[in-house]
Amino acid sequence: MEQAMGTAGNDEENVVDAEVVEEKSPAPALVEPVLPPSDYSADGVPSFDYVRDRIENRVHTATGSVDLAGLGGTGPDVESLDKKLAERDEAGRAKLAEIRRSMGLD
Repeated sequence: MEQAMGTAGNDEENVVDAEVVEEKSPAPALVEPVLPPSDYSADGVPSFDYVRDRIENRVHTATGSVDLAGLGGTGPDVESLDKKLAERDEAGRAKLAEIRRSMGLD
């Protein structure tokens, strides 16, 4: 038992106090913001293409919102176009049936 305690005592004696050294980082340097080269000039002025893309994106978003709300898909113009599309589809089905009959597939 004494040896076990003595061993434990030796371990404690061998422990050295470690000194913690903190490295001080230098003060952050002032860095100019990095801007995408094609979107802004060196003076920070947006390019024409960038502005046009932003405007087009807003227009498409607004148009999509109106369509999703159901406000843009009604009216006499839309109804006449729907009727013309239905007539065209029916004419296509009739022509396909005629071709199938002539080939003997039907």
